[in-house]
Amino acid sequence: MSLAKPKVAFYWCASCGGCEEAVLDLAEKVLDVVAAVDIVFWPVALDFKRSDVEAMPDKSIAVSFINGAIRTSEQDEMAKLLRRKSQMVIAFGACAHQGGIPGLANLWNRQAIFDWYYRKGPSVATKDGPIPLTKIKVPEGELELPEIWDTVKCLDQVVDVEYYLPGCPPTPKILANAVQAILAGKLPAKGTVLAGTKALCGECKLNSTKPEKLLIKDIKRITEVVLDPEKCYLAQGVICMGPVTRGGCEALCIEGRMPCSGCFGSLDKTLDYGAKALSYVASIVDVMDQEEARKIMEKVADPTGIFYRYSMPASKLGRKRQKGAS
Repeated sequence: MSLAKPKVAFYWCASCGGCEEAVLDLAEKVLDVVAAVDIVFWPVALDFKRSDVEAMPDKSIAVSFINGAIRTSEQDEMAKLLRRKSQMVIAFGACAHQGGIPGLANLWNRQAIFDWYYRKGPSVATKDGPIPLTKIKVPEGELELPEIWDTVKCLDQVVDVEYYLPGCPPTPKILANAVQAILAGKLPAKGTVLAGTKALCGECKLNSTKPEKLLIKDIKRITEVVLDPEKCYLAQGVICMGPVTRGGCEALCIEGRMPCSGCFGSLDKTLDYGAKALSYVASIVDVMDQEEARKIMEKVADPTGIFYRYSMPASKLGRKRQKGAS
């Protein structure tokens, strides 16, 4: 890869836009990036068109940072187009990495989601109103919208991915480190997650207050307790995903007095993040009576949303099986 002004692309699929803002969070360092690379596609920030990418020679883009899960036909097409035009593709952020919060849509299918948001939701006035169509004919011709898929996918389920930058969003530090490694040609083996290799607890300032044998008698929601900011949140009975989550984020949520929600994803060799997280929490509940343990675990109001918040598409579950599906 040439080090002289490599061409770089950024693209936004199914996500909130935080990953795009993460680029700007580089602050003055973003000027160094702009000076070192030639940004040839970044439609959220600059006036680029799909046709501009189509006109580029294959493999002419040094690296494409693609954020967001894949849930529409257009996102699928753009991911495959950028893959063809790029030497390297980086799954940028939690949604591209493991499916992210958009991946929780896999608990339903497209029809169920449309029925709720366009017909059954409490804010919907017309219960028999129209549902968006993919195509419609008008006097001027045929209009077309991207098709929303039944199943949300993470990026590497659609295209080949060289590296992963986790986080919701990735921190400026790991983004800057990744860009510097790319420019210097000093990258690890393909498939590496460009963040920490140990659990988040290892970089959390509260780790020294976590008991050597951590056991809890109850689980509390964060709205039910005033957290002691100087004591391990798990030891206070509040679910924190630090023990099973990849480090590298500098424990910024802990610094903001919030428990880790797991956006940096699974550690190497973890087969299923949600199963690992659920297993860990269950293992520290210190009660012997089965009924009492059940009542405590019932306090986890949304188990799927907590344990699979960022990883449903990449998990062994993948999605909820629909009635009648083979």
